[in-house]
Amino acid sequence: MMYIMLLGGLALLLIGGEALVRGSVSVARKLNISELVIGLTLVGFGTSMPELVTSLQAMGQGSVGLALGNVIGSNISNSLLILGLAALVMPLSVHPRAVARDGTVMIAATFLLCALLWFDQFGRSTGVILLGLLIVYLAFSLFTGARRNDPAAQLHRAEGEMVQSRYGLGLGLLIAVAGVAGVVVGAHFLVTGAISVARSIGISETIIGLTIVAVGTSLPELATSVIAALRKRSDVAIGNIIGSSIFNILGILGVTALVHPFSVRADMTAEALAGDQTVSIISSVDAGALVLSAGLLMLFAVTGRRIARWEGAVLLLGYVLYMGLTFHLLPTLEIIPNGE
Repeated sequence: MMYIMLLGGLALLLIGGEALVRGSVSVARKLNISELVIGLTLVGFGTSMPELVTSLQAMGQGSVGLALGNVIGSNISNSLLILGLAALVMPLSVHPRAVARDGTVMIAATFLLCALLWFDQFGRSTGVILLGLLIVYLAFSLFTGARRNDPAAQLHRAEGEMVQSRYGLGLGLLIAVAGVAGVVVGAHFLVTGAISVARSIGISETIIGLTIVAVGTSLPELATSVIAALRKRSDVAIGNIIGSSIFNILGILGVTALVHPFSVRADMTAEALAGDQTVSIISSVDAGALVLSAGLLMLFAVTGRRIARWEGAVLLLGYVLYMGLTFHLLPTLEIIPNGE
């Protein structure tokens, strides 16, 4: 039953997320909202909605590891797995100036997250700061894009134009509401099933969040990126990944910390307490993979004006190695071990 809930939750998240994006984009077009705004806000927020609802529901059930692992694992899978698969389907051409600004924001947000993990600062004040940074980023992007129409703005417009959605206003609203319902129900099934699976096979909820749940909630990004690559709009595939990573860190963790303040050292084992040690639910391997994945994405994106198939293979190999380390299939020196 738990596996049926897990798979059913993943399916509902994918369908609901797609319906939410298409419905909301259709409504926005009927209201004459520009493709720049649609691409920068609705598409970015819509594809990150599964991660947001899943993390909030996991927090509601007391599973900090599942919620945080979902966000971190999603960013890792976005850069290594999804972009690697997209590059294998079709080498990805990219204009360095189009991704330079947002890529810099993504790198800065990644290092900010690592600092928050190190100092264990996920209170409501942190949530306010993260959301404030997201608002500043969006406002600056919209302002400069509307005035200068630079390559970054053109990329965000293309993200909006990629969504094939021309429903009427009423039907668009109905589809968007149905999408939200699908995401909420799907997240509930996914979280419940994931917690049950973790307990039944004896691995931490954090690992389940970093792997199965993270990949599942990243399915909308996978679909968008592969379709963009097939349509030879590879810049959209890369922009979608970068934008989603920014939303995950600043938006999802911001909302999560604001609604449910948490600690990455909340789950401490009796053995660790007896030895006067603190245990983090996020390991040094996870943090290292997060930084490395963002770094490789930007390195490949800004050099050579394309991500070639061999570079996609390198990204996929990085994800395979990370999975091997996560499930202890490869030897590693754990500095901060995964908790339960």
